[in-house]
Amino acid sequence: MEKIKMTNPLVEMDGDEMTRILWQMIKEELLLPYIDLKTEYYDLGLERRNETDDQVTVDSAIATRKYGVAVKCATITPNAARMTEYNLKEMWKSPNGTIRAILDGTVFRAPILIKGIVPYVKNWTKPITIARHAYGDVYKNTEIKVPGEGKAELVFTAPDGTQTRELIHNFDGAGILQGIHNTEKSISSFARACFNYAIDTKQDLWFATKDTISKKYDHTFKDIFQEIYDEEYKEKFEKLRIEYFYTLIDDAVARVIRSEGGFIWACKNYDGDVMSDMVATAYGDLSMMTSVLVSPDGVYEYEAAHGTVQRHYYKHLKGEETSTNSIATIFAWTGALRKRGELDDIPELMAFADKLEKACVKTVEDGKMTKSLSLISTCENPVILNSLDFIRAIRETFDSLA
Repeated sequence: MEKIKMTNPLVEMDGDEMTRILWQMIKEELLLPYIDLKTEYYDLGLERRNETDDQVTVDSAIATRKYGVAVKCATITPNAARMTEYNLKEMWKSPNGTIRAILDGTVFRAPILIKGIVPYVKNWTKPITIARHAYGDVYKNTEIKVPGEGKAELVFTAPDGTQTRELIHNFDGAGILQGIHNTEKSISSFARACFNYAIDTKQDLWFATKDTISKKYDHTFKDIFQEIYDEEYKEKFEKLRIEYFYTLIDDAVARVIRSEGGFIWACKNYDGDVMSDMVATAYGDLSMMTSVLVSPDGVYEYEAAHGTVQRHYYKHLKGEETSTNSIATIFAWTGALRKRGELDDIPELMAFADKLEKACVKTVEDGKMTKSLSLISTCENPVILNSLDFIRAIRETFDSLA
C-alpha cells in the first residue's frame, strides 16, 4: 500500500530506558510501514541532556511551539542515585516541567478502556480525564520550622515600599509555616486550556476548589474560571451542548465516585497530583493512561502517563525477555498523528490513528497481552507475549481490520 504522506512534521522527543527501546519498536513495526513519517527529532535521553546542559530540552519545547504538535517518550528525572549511574554534571530538572513552563501548558490524563479490564469503581463505564494545573501551590512553596514562641505574618511589599500585612498565627511554642502562591496569568492559562480541551473533545468540564474555606486564594481560581467561561466560552459550550460545572472539591469527589465518567475534571496542582493517581489506579493500570500537554494557544504534546520502566530495562540489558505494555506509548503517537492530521487536513492520517488505537484494544480483548495486563484482566487463559511480540500482534490485528 502507498504510504500516507505528511505535510508538516511532528516534534519527536526520544527518551530513556525501556520506553526508548519500545519507541523504536513502535516506529519500525507500526508507523514506518504505513506512514511517510516526518519528524523533527530531539534526543531527550539523559546522556544527551547532560551533554547539552539540558539545552536540548529547551530546543524541543521551542520546536513544539513552532510546529504545534509533539510526541514524547518517557524520560528520567534524575535523583542522587542517577547522578552517579549516569555521571551527570548536575541533577537536571524534569524535562516535563521545563517543557510545561515554556509552553505554559496544562496536563490532561485519561484512561484507555478495554473490555476485560474492569475499573475498581464498577459504574465508571466512560473515561475520566484529569486536568491538572501544573504551577504553584505547594510545589513552589516556602517553608519555615518555627523554633518557639513568636508571631508569624504574611507580608507583601509593593514596588513603592507599601506593605500589606496579615497575621498568620501567634505561636506559643514550636511549629511549622508554609507560604504558597499562584498568579492570575497562570490560572487564566489553566482555565483557557481546560475550556479549549473540553470543546476539542466535546466533554463536560468540572472544576472544584475549597473556596468556602479559602475565601481569597481558592476563590480567585473560582472567579477567574467563571469570568473567562462567561465572556469567552459560554456560547461555544451551549452550542455543543456540553456543560461547565463548578462545585466544592469534597462534593466533586463524592460526585465522581457516583458518576459513570465521561467528563474532564479540572483540579488545582495538589488535587490533580493526587486524583490523577487515584483515577489511574481505579481504572486498572498506569500503563493504560494517556497524557497530553495543552497550551492555551493550542499547542499539543502527547506522551504516556507512566515512567521509563527501569526494572524491565535492566532485564533487557542482561539479555532477559521482557513483557512491557506499550499501549500508552502507542496512544501518544496516535494522539499526535491524529492532531497533525486534523491541523493539516489529512483525513488519512486521522483514520490511521483511529485504526491503530482500535487494533491495540482489539488485540487485548482477543486475549493477547503483556504480563501486567494479564494480572488485571478477566480474560480466561490469556496469551502472554513479550514486548516485541505484543507489538507485532497489534500489527497483525491492524492489518486484519477493514
